[in-house]
Amino acid sequence: MQHVARSLPQGWCGAMIDSPSPHAIAAMLVTVAMFYGFASGRLKVEIISLLTISVIALGLYSFPLPGERPTDGLKLAFEGFGHYALITICALMVMGRGLVATGALDPAARLLTRLWRFNRPIGFLTTLVLAMLMSMMVNDTPVLVLLLPIMVALASRGGMAASRTLIPINSAVLIGGMSTTIGTSTNLLVVSIATDLGMRPMGVFYFTPLVVIAALVALPFIWLVMPRLLPDNSIETGHAPRRFYASLRLGSRSPVLGQTVATFLARTAPQVELVGASKMPAVVDDRVAVLAPHEALEDAMRVLGATSAPVALLNRVQAASRRTGEDLAVVEVSIGADSTLIGTRIETSGLADAHDVAVLGVHHARASWTWHGDTIADASLGEGDILLVTGTMADITALARSESLLMLDGAKEVPRTSKASLALAIMAGSVGLASVGLLPIAISALAGAILMFLTGCVRFDKVGRALSAKVIVLVAASIAIGRVILESGAAEWLGQLIALGLHHLPAGGALAAVMVFVTILTNFASNTTAAAVGTPIAFSLAEKLAIPVEPLVLAVLFGCNLCYATPVAYQTNMLIMTAGDYKFGDYTRTGIPLVLIMIVTLSALLVFKYGLY
Repeated sequence: MQHVARSLPQGWCGAMIDSPSPHAIAAMLVTVAMFYGFASGRLKVEIISLLTISVIALGLYSFPLPGERPTDGLKLAFEGFGHYALITICALMVMGRGLVATGALDPAARLLTRLWRFNRPIGFLTTLVLAMLMSMMVNDTPVLVLLLPIMVALASRGGMAASRTLIPINSAVLIGGMSTTIGTSTNLLVVSIATDLGMRPMGVFYFTPLVVIAALVALPFIWLVMPRLLPDNSIETGHAPRRFYASLRLGSRSPVLGQTVATFLARTAPQVELVGASKMPAVVDDRVAVLAPHEALEDAMRVLGATSAPVALLNRVQAASRRTGEDLAVVEVSIGADSTLIGTRIETSGLADAHDVAVLGVHHARASWTWHGDTIADASLGEGDILLVTGTMADITALARSESLLMLDGAKEVPRTSKASLALAIMAGSVGLASVGLLPIAISALAGAILMFLTGCVRFDKVGRALSAKVIVLVAASIAIGRVILESGAAEWLGQLIALGLHHLPAGGALAAVMVFVTILTNFASNTTAAAVGTPIAFSLAEKLAIPVEPLVLAVLFGCNLCYATPVAYQTNMLIMTAGDYKFGDYTRTGIPLVLIMIVTLSALLVFKYGLY
């Protein structure tokens, strides 16, 4: 232990501590002000983040840290915008966009959708357990990137609102990552520092049983209580989904051939209503008249192996997309009072010839309207009717302008499914290289994002949809806060303070106090700062309290991972912020109870395991 004592900063083993420096006091005040601003909700997160960076920059430029130049303070304040953590987050957002744009995760979303529809609580529990298991061996961030678009798609298909699932799933991912030494880079950092200070090395699964027990204790709260504490931020339409009449053409590979369509759809797509269904077995090129919302209509086409427009027309529309380099979209357009389409039928309107668009379905505004014939081409169009049209946005805009149509909100891009396998391969390669340690996650994620651009899985002009300005400035501000807390001596002074206050506590209380301190530090600065400060404190306390150093190091490691209570505590917290439309209070309301559950459980387990009664 003499080697340990020499490795510690002076003053940590004494009975008194020095007063914090002016820079340390200022750093703590800025941190408190920043998080008060987040919690109050009076200003947007982006504004508070930029104000924090500005205060740090101006403060350190006017009053530099000892031994540094004014320009060094500017570098500290703004380096978050070029930090590897921010680059990693942006790259992962781009790769996540690639998975969504290509529809690569649609099969997994449909599988989970079936499970959720069968039993929503069981589906949610299965997702949480899957998230925990995956993050034991794969870095937390890629696991969340894989699950995030699936959960958003699941919410759009009638599952639980994304705002009520993403924070619980993120919590499950973080707990899983805590359970092995390779689960997160923070775990590796703590174990490495502790080994350098003289503690015996820990294997990959050395403390896994402790975390698994704690996870079982916390799981009911994450599964059953957390969603009730979160708001439903899904967009309310105020009315039932609009339903469209469509005639589906059965292809030669349709699984319904030789079966009755009504029976087949009742089993595979019960939300689709058949219109004038035939009781005869289906054959190739049969027309199936249906009435369904847009999402259900897509499901019906998939399960039936059918198209909702002539194949030749759809091929022409896709050729126009390839020729112009624009993505296809599906848009709802309403027929205006002066439209030339009133009184015409789709097959005689000339829409396809003039504009390279295909009409997939028709919503009729007239309540008395009834289906005539066996295709939507037989329907006479009227004022207020809504057409479900696919094509490039340029062609659809030209159609609306020339035919006096009103484009409604809610345009949906058609996934580039031909590149789905490629996008999955890029994501798998990026995650795999990082998970086995061949490349840092920052490098593998950046390489994956570049490949997404080069292969066309993500269009460069659409990259703005993948990135969130709020997340970018929030990450930059959190990095700046973490650096200034460490460089100003605030973290060291807080460590001395807690070491001084634990003299009279029993061993179990000391473990809990260390975990609380590190948890606060990781939620308000960074887990890297918490690991760097907390691990030497553990060695100092072990010597002063005459208890083994290993449980104290584990208390630090666990505390570094209890980053549930603020959006800036960990990069995955920020990744879900935009998708769930979360506010600062959503994290504290759900995260603080979970932190308390984990601290009490893990402290008790450490006391029991090491006999610190």
